[in-house]
Amino acid sequence: MRIPHLLDVPSGAITDVAGLSVGHFTDTRRPTGCSVVLVPEGAVAGVDVRGAAPGTRETDLLSPTNTVDRVHAVLLSGGSAFGLDAAGGVMRWLEERGFGLPVGPVRVPIVPAAVLFDLMVGDARIRPDANAGYAACEAAGTQAPAEGGVGAGAGALVGKVFGHERAMKGGIGTASVRVGGVTVGALVACNALGDVIDPDTGALIAGARSEDGTRMIDTRRALLAGEPPIPILAGTNTTIGVIATDAALTKAQASRLAQGAHDGLARAINPVHTVADGDTLFALATGRVASHPGMMVLATMAAEVVAKATVRAVLAAQSLNENGLQFPAARDL
Repeated sequence: MRIPHLLDVPSGAITDVAGLSVGHFTDTRRPTGCSVVLVPEGAVAGVDVRGAAPGTRETDLLSPTNTVDRVHAVLLSGGSAFGLDAAGGVMRWLEERGFGLPVGPVRVPIVPAAVLFDLMVGDARIRPDANAGYAACEAAGTQAPAEGGVGAGAGALVGKVFGHERAMKGGIGTASVRVGGVTVGALVACNALGDVIDPDTGALIAGARSEDGTRMIDTRRALLAGEPPIPILAGTNTTIGVIATDAALTKAQASRLAQGAHDGLARAINPVHTVADGDTLFALATGRVASHPGMMVLATMAAEVVAKATVRAVLAAQSLNENGLQFPAARDL
């Protein structure tokens, strides 16, 4: 009864932030895909990488000390490092429509990206490419984006500390909050090594299962009780996401917003930011609202929507049967 209740609670969506749109591409050949947040007119951006095994593109550009201060899209993708190819399709879509940084006779769209590892489900030779990124742009709209096993969350799993075969289905989720006339929203693709918990109650929602697969075991408690994790390849997990606001921010403030947003991952995932995760969060500021309630409040809002979006990613997921293994969704247990 509890899971449907949580899903029924209005949570908003990243598209509540005016000036952006979101699109998914989900591959029908195996569970993988990509998701794009489009801001064609440009947005001030920042990034914060906490996991030890990231797969990213154009993150150095977002340092407050570097020159370019506006981006035109952010891509989240499955396919591990191969999935970074999808950003080329996003660039092509934007260029065809005249969006990008003016550089002499051309416009160069700036498209940072991050990937998660989903190559263990289905044929690993199938992964998002430039055409997938382009298709995600074609599908983009301002309505609340689909959640669960779509886009970058199509092949996501959670709770893999004690073995891939004991994991559960992850996904992608979204949420937003509004304070003092300012909106902050998030889109999060959760493929965490750790468990996902309800940050309000501490209740376990999805994660590592018992050896017979019938129940969740609580990874944190199991590790502290001395149960050893299996050897885990670095980068075979990862939670990635985008935080967006209509507030006007500097590049340094956008970076600070991305940093604060990681508190939301820490509330909803345990363990988080591990040596086997590449946890990466981007922040976008469209600047459509001239004033804002201060960075303390904005960071609190960012952490809140990231936690909510992470929970919704697994609550909206559907079970997956692949390679002879069954990965139940939170609703199944």
